[in-house]
Amino acid sequence: MPRRMLSAAAVTVTTCALALTGCGSGSGSSGKDGGEVKVGLITKTDTNPFFVKMREGAEKEAKKQGVKLTTAAGKYDGDNAGQVTALENMISAGVKGILITPNDSKAIVPALAKARAKGILVIALDTPPEPQDAADALFATDNVKAGKLIGAYAKAAMQGKDAKIATLDLSPGVSVGVQRHQGFMEGYGITDKDPALVCSQDTGGDRAKGQTAMENCLQKAPGINLVYAINEPAALGAYTAIKAKGREKDVVIVTVDGGCEGVAAVKDGRIAATSQQYPLKMAADGVAAIVDYAKTGKKAGGYTDTGVQLIADKAQSGVDSKDAGFGIDNCWGK
Repeated sequence: MPRRMLSAAAVTVTTCALALTGCGSGSGSSGKDGGEVKVGLITKTDTNPFFVKMREGAEKEAKKQGVKLTTAAGKYDGDNAGQVTALENMISAGVKGILITPNDSKAIVPALAKARAKGILVIALDTPPEPQDAADALFATDNVKAGKLIGAYAKAAMQGKDAKIATLDLSPGVSVGVQRHQGFMEGYGITDKDPALVCSQDTGGDRAKGQTAMENCLQKAPGINLVYAINEPAALGAYTAIKAKGREKDVVIVTVDGGCEGVAAVKDGRIAATSQQYPLKMAADGVAAIVDYAKTGKKAGGYTDTGVQLIADKAQSGVDSKDAGFGIDNCWGK
């Protein structure tokens, strides 16, 4: 996802004011000092369905635990300055812990260090900071595994045909994109130097950019018959470009996300397979970990895998998958 800067005024605050008037119910759980427990959630944006579901998970868990939740988001995907401002406001408001999906994994590190120096538990969701131990803990999809699942599926689906592969990636150096790409290549059993890889383009995970990238790839290599896309918006953009060339029946598209729109595309055949991840669980588990820290002083640490499941309506021999019905029952977004 693109990494751009924005003024502090551009941060978008969602659900609760940064003054921490809070969400939740009741008087709030008490920490070791007897005070009300306050939890912060900062997502990349407040418009992407993935982060909407993440916020929903945090809200539900905060209500269940009886704590006050404040949420904020970058103005756009890549807005580090807005996230830094949100972090500083939450520190001032006395939160016990902060959950964050970093817009810039490296640039956010000094702000995370400030929070941790104040005794605040910092948990990264979905995207690790760089280095990963700049946060106390990471709750996220195993993105390498997600890529391996769709890579193995794609290999089986090609049934021995000579593959001409296009990869529609995220942005240079962004850990999520690197890991998914790496996983796909490993799952398929090739490297980036393999002649089967005929085109690679960055999309920022955006639908319109995915379409443009696919148009460029088809112009460069008209015989492309397999597409790996970083996420479902990029995959659906690719499908639009492929359909415009009348090739939607002979190009296999695989991706990662598990959103409701993406799973519907698996069901109707626009996407062959997707690795489904679970943002609601990431956030709910993160809130619970902060509450536990407030009560016991015990900090969550290391990496917690929040799960991934391959969704495909056309099962392939030797590749474990669930059908689109399962995917729809567990999807996020609309």
